Amino acid sequence: MTAGYMGKLLFVDLSTGEMKEETPDQSLYRDFIGGYGLGARVLYRHQKGGVDPLGVENTLGLVTGPLTGTPAPFGCRYAAVAKSPLTGGWGDANCGGDFGPNLRFAGYDGVFFSGISEKPVYLFIDNGKARLREAAHLWGKVTFETDDRLQDEHGKAAKVVSIGPAGEKLSLVSCLMNNRVDAAGRSGLGAVMGSKKLKAVVVKGEGKVPVADIKAADDLRKEHIAEMKARPFLEDFHRYGTSSHTAESAHSGDTPVKNWGGVGVIDLPDVSALEKEVTDAMVESRTGCWRCPAACKGRLKEGAGEYKYPAGIHRPEYETQAAFGTICLNNNSEAIAMAGYICDGYGLDTISTGTIIAFAMECYEHGLITKADTDGLELTWGNHQAMIAMLEKIARREGFGDVLADGVKVAAEKIGKGAEEYAVHIGGQELGMHDPRFDFPPFAGIPAAARYQMDATPGRHTAGFGPSQFQGYVVNASGLCLHSNLAVADPNKYLVAFMSAVTGWDRSLNELLECGERIGNMRHVFNLREGINPLELKVHGRIIGRPPQKEGPLAGVSADIKAQDYWNLGALDWDRQTTKPSQRKLLELGLDDIARELWPPK
Repeated sequence: MTAGYMGKLLFVDLSTGEMKEETPDQSLYRDFIGGYGLGARVLYRHQKGGVDPLGVENTLGLVTGPLTGTPAPFGCRYAAVAKSPLTGGWGDANCGGDFGPNLRFAGYDGVFFSGISEKPVYLFIDNGKARLREAAHLWGKVTFETDDRLQDEHGKAAKVVSIGPAGEKLSLVSCLMNNRVDAAGRSGLGAVMGSKKLKAVVVKGEGKVPVADIKAADDLRKEHIAEMKARPFLEDFHRYGTSSHTAESAHSGDTPVKNWGGVGVIDLPDVSALEKEVTDAMVESRTGCWRCPAACKGRLKEGAGEYKYPAGIHRPEYETQAAFGTICLNNNSEAIAMAGYICDGYGLDTISTGTIIAFAMECYEHGLITKADTDGLELTWGNHQAMIAMLEKIARREGFGDVLADGVKVAAEKIGKGAEEYAVHIGGQELGMHDPRFDFPPFAGIPAAARYQMDATPGRHTAGFGPSQFQGYVVNASGLCLHSNLAVADPNKYLVAFMSAVTGWDRSLNELLECGERIGNMRHVFNLREGINPLELKVHGRIIGRPPQKEGPLAGVSADIKAQDYWNLGALDWDRQTTKPSQRKLLELGLDDIARELWPPK
């Protein structure tokens, strides 16, 4: 067994119920690290191009990294991977909580599902023993009830990832949920899980991740936490999470406003409900992901106003606040909390769902849809009652909610009448809540407009494009939270040191960055095989300021996306028209089989 890895992957054919274990060659771990790196390599090998994302041949994987479940602070993540039904290309979603570590404690680095079950099932893994169980009693339940029922059956030590009714009904913006509040949100992978009639995965185990040098890892953890405590980041992040900057971002030009077409200081001058102190006053307790020193999650008090959500629900973080706040011109904090609660229960990506409602509001404003279409709801800007009512319809695929439940691209096609003018997306994926014309400090200097278009999962605010993203690929694949790589202790020092202490492989930062480059190429060639050239994806003018805004902090600002693409494609050694990696680059990265596919002998 290689240190840092459990050394086993589980493959489940839901059509037949057959299960088999594979022991990967050490080179797979060494070259692709874990998470979506390992996942991309496995999926590329195990399925052909052109499969139906909601069909029998698509594979859904849940994959951990070598630092998941180890002493490394923030080492709690796993990645869900599959061909995305939302974009038709590579799909991945990253998630924290406690499922990832416990999947490893149960004996596996990852589990992959193919086929489609005849009836609803869930997979239960108990200390290396896996079996499928009927889930008819869980089908139709929200994720909170699914968690409770499964923990009643298997004990509180059992950890659950599940889909809600949105995933069951194949909403293309549905997601996977675990730990009640943690979402593998992007790429529409809840629909893939729902298409397979797979309600949940339950893991339980007392195993430990083998660590090459446990003393070095424990010492590094203490040193890392001490260094973080000496800076303002840890205390601030513990108290406010990512909600600390929402109000400021709403007026700085960072946060999209009014379906990406507005200006915060003009269209939403009152952002009092988005102030961090207001959000903090709603919190009754704090918790965190597995062994996380930041513990950045807030649990809310019971809703005491118009919205009667229960105590203990998750405090809305920045992306949710923006999606149901600024982008819809809503300044009601309890409505935003209620929206997050509904999305968590039904298993919906908050980023996409808020954008969908803002899109519908703009269609309503311009008369493309009316009250006769919207089941009597007045979808006017800032109407939070209508926003919540429409969200519930989307979650249940009821009435006009059924039109909206597959994202703005599909909804615009259904509505017609020029609705695509207001559908802000790239490749079918709604964008994260950071305007690429604004140089957001944690991503300072990274060409944001290009990353929204060029990442293998377009519209991803947590991604980069080009060599600047290689370290980000490593962080994600290793099982670390992205925040370990931002405003905390020296990421170069600790990333290299933890990877060495856990795996026993003494690799330099440059060697790890080469792994990151390999992962980036792997995710990209998955899309090339699906016929997707990111340069051909339409980029909505509002995203890059074409035309530029006339007022506010971004007045006159446009993003030169073509220049960003041109430079990065050259730096990556990808063709500047086809985006195909050069044969030399693929061979250099050890992707010989892909080099033969893309550059067959003449």
